[in-house]
Amino acid sequence: MCVMIARSQLNWSPLSRWIRNVLFRQRVFFSLISFCLFLPSLLPSAEETIPQKYGGQLVISTVSDPKTFNDIMAKETSSTIVTSHIFDGLTTTNAFTTKVEPHLAKSWQVSSDGLVWTFFLREGVRWNDGAPFSADDVVFTFNDLIYNPRIPSSAKDVFTIDGQPFKVEKVDDLTVRFTLPVKFAPFLRGMGQAILPKHKLKKAVEDEAFNFTWGIDTDPQEIVGTGPYKLVRYDPGQRLIFERNPYYWKLSPEGEQLPYLGRVVYLIVPSADVQLLKFLEGTIDIYNVRGSDFPYLKPLEKERNFTVYDLGPDMGSQFIFFNQNNGAHPETGKAYLPAHKLAWFTDLNFRRAVAHAIDRKKIIEIVNNGLGYPQYSSIGPGAGFFHTEEVVQYDFDLKTAKKILADAGYQDRNQDGILEDQEGHRLEFNLYTNAGNTERLDIAAIIRQDLENLGMKINFQSLEFNTLVSKLTSTFEWDAVVLGLTGGIEPHFGQNVWHSSGGLHMWHPNQETPATDWEKRIDELFSLGVQELSEDKRKVFYDEFQMIVSQKLPLIYTVLSAQMTAVRNKFVNLKPTNYGGVLHNLEEIYMKKEAR
Repeated sequence: MCVMIARSQLNWSPLSRWIRNVLFRQRVFFSLISFCLFLPSLLPSAEETIPQKYGGQLVISTVSDPKTFNDIMAKETSSTIVTSHIFDGLTTTNAFTTKVEPHLAKSWQVSSDGLVWTFFLREGVRWNDGAPFSADDVVFTFNDLIYNPRIPSSAKDVFTIDGQPFKVEKVDDLTVRFTLPVKFAPFLRGMGQAILPKHKLKKAVEDEAFNFTWGIDTDPQEIVGTGPYKLVRYDPGQRLIFERNPYYWKLSPEGEQLPYLGRVVYLIVPSADVQLLKFLEGTIDIYNVRGSDFPYLKPLEKERNFTVYDLGPDMGSQFIFFNQNNGAHPETGKAYLPAHKLAWFTDLNFRRAVAHAIDRKKIIEIVNNGLGYPQYSSIGPGAGFFHTEEVVQYDFDLKTAKKILADAGYQDRNQDGILEDQEGHRLEFNLYTNAGNTERLDIAAIIRQDLENLGMKINFQSLEFNTLVSKLTSTFEWDAVVLGLTGGIEPHFGQNVWHSSGGLHMWHPNQETPATDWEKRIDELFSLGVQELSEDKRKVFYDEFQMIVSQKLPLIYTVLSAQMTAVRNKFVNLKPTNYGGVLHNLEEIYMKKEAR
């Protein structure tokens, strides 16, 4: 900044004073110009004072609109990809080592018996509206949200052991104590649970309106988190826009406030095919490569200036499953399924025949272009230590499949090409999957053909993802579905799927008591596994669980894709891993200066 120096107060005649003033002003003017031109050489340049990592944007795509912005209520990835940018947990998992590390909590202590855990929170953390983060928010998230019987949270399944919740209490503003009813092996990893703001949501809980709070019609300014980004705009069917949280607590190793990227945009597109086109035209920066895309994309890396990263087997899974819910609509009393269909789907012989009828090799060749892996276990190889190959594997064998059905009484009695059960009902049912996911649509089409070759009549339909989720979790009026789940390295975090009382126990959710002996045994195994601190002993329990699933086939697994992602070569600090993918360190990624 240039500073002018006041001239002396001298006595002059009017004319001489006027001449003197003109001359003085000229000298001062030219002196100021010289000084200001010289000044930049005395001060650091803008490039030296402001890191050139800030700014720019990353454009991603998704094929589904979110169903909610409420992390506690979210059950589907279309919603959690939004909330994952907005909210943080007390801990996080290192994407390279998979070890648990501090996050909103800077450290913790545990009692000698492993039951009492004390967390010390970071000082100075703020929500993205500027309000201070404190122990009150942690206590509120667990006691008022997760453990609230009026709120249908999937996290409740994870943080309840033998029907008992954790005791969560505030010690002081920056200290929280958890007292566990029994030892809980994955406790620290579980503390990655998103923490929500008490000051924004307390009234909604008091008014019993929380279940409808932070829906997709909410003003983004109302959604408050501690994560690296905040949602600023949502145009249904078009885009989600995030901007950096100016109060984000995390610093780079150089002491620079994160995140670097100024904006993250998700374009909502109708299918993976459209995603590919938009990536090739340069509209989006990241594309999850399907096996069928690989031979086309790989040769274009240099020409189109991107890199395809092969991260190994996908952490998720793809499977077909059948409705085994014997309940009825609470208002109409009408059964969710006709009795004859329920009899088919609960018949293990029916499911075994289906498992043998699925041509996994053909799926890998056609859908994945040979870049895939058959899956038979409920914990995939990407999970590492807890995965086992010691399960029942169902080779593609139509002859065996037809014999299993014939021995169970399913025959083509009228010679019309369709099997009937012993009461004469044709084996005809509806098969659904989610629209927009072209890989899953292709898998479903092959399964449909396989089952029709077996003698079944399949009515195939694709549904908008959130509509499909509603059928699975609310109306329960469906026959069969081809779907997938995201994976993980901790088996217990799948408890909401595998425990008989779980809300995502998809084939028959929310059971008051286990419907079958094998479901009862899986409940017991998860209870034993979560309380055993020795990983080797835990593995014994989870190996038995995987064997039971392969024998009883509530989910009939198909194939695992190779996890491949194409990224434009305009970003710095990418550190891809199998567990974390390419964006696990999104807050540290920045754009090359010339690409902005």
